[in-house]
Amino acid sequence: MPSIYVASDHRGFDQKQEIIALLARRGLDVVDLGPKTYNPEDDYPVYAERVAQAIKNAGDNEIACGILICGSAHGISIAANRFKGVRAIAAYSEELARLGREHNDANVLCLSADFSSLEQNERIIWSFLTADFTGEERHSRRIKMLDQLGDADKPEKKQPDLDSLIIPEIF
Repeated sequence: MPSIYVASDHRGFDQKQEIIALLARRGLDVVDLGPKTYNPEDDYPVYAERVAQAIKNAGDNEIACGILICGSAHGISIAANRFKGVRAIAAYSEELARLGREHNDANVLCLSADFSSLEQNERIIWSFLTADFTGEERHSRRIKMLDQLGDADKPEKKQPDLDSLIIPEIF
């Protein structure tokens, strides 16, 4: 089973504690990347970076995934997706979590503490952890394309001449 790196901001702190205990009771390898204590002034990018770096450092030799929890799941997923090799999804249902794994090979699950109960999030986590990437060519191709977006090693692409675009009048 993979290492599971878990972190949250203050809004997800209570659920993070419960989720870590739940995963550990199931015998999973869980690493708590913070916060260790509740701090109402903390910022989610710090914890998204910790999980993203842990996954990035795991490399190809270790299967690793992350779980991040904040108020909406949006901010923390945006932050995590800033890191190459991280494919974070915000999931509000079991089906979205499963599809994120099967179609997008997501390796970070972002959960909402404000809009999902602990029980809902537990079901979402199991759906995520038990699903596998299908490996279908179309999904692999798209992931490869995503990995190339914003690649700093590539020469900049020429921006289109916006004046030459035909924009339909909608008013």
